[in-house]
Amino acid sequence: MTLLDVDALDGYFATYHTRDAFRWEGLAYYDVDSDDNDYVRYLRGEPEPDAAGKSEWLDQLRSDSAAGRSWRRVHILRTPLSDYLRYECEWGYVQNVAAGEDVRIVDLTEQSLPDPFPDHDFWLLDGQHVVRMHYDSRGRFVGASVPAVDDVALYRQARDAAWAVARPFTAWWQSHPEFHRAGRST
Repeated sequence: MTLLDVDALDGYFATYHTRDAFRWEGLAYYDVDSDDNDYVRYLRGEPEPDAAGKSEWLDQLRSDSAAGRSWRRVHILRTPLSDYLRYECEWGYVQNVAAGEDVRIVDLTEQSLPDPFPDHDFWLLDGQHVVRMHYDSRGRFVGASVPAVDDVALYRQARDAAWAVARPFTAWWQSHPEFHRAGRST
């Protein structure tokens, strides 16, 4: 199997994301370069993420939303949240939602697993083009692959099932102040 690297993945998105990009996430930790030092800063209790490091992504979300291209995400997780997931919610999803991404949560401690349930992360672009994401045991991206066209219907079913049961991130986050950094005792 040939894996797409980051540059090839960017090219795939440029070609196939014309209307809707849907992301299915299931890992409890992602070791990604774009986090820079923000995760460490979050753990130290610093007040906010590095705006310069996030601005390009947030600008893209705003621009795409204005142009009618949606970004949607469902994160399948369990509470209590790990430090990384608290960081991802508080310094990632809060800003992403404000910039136009529609993020939803399936909390497996509160609801059942959607069916069908892929055991891996993926993107579904415009409902027709799947990109399966591959990570190592530490959550570091190692590449992406494009499944057979025959599998696209299964990914659509997974997207639809997850979207139907997922809670909008803002409502879910507001219902869990115990995970907010400001609400935690240290």
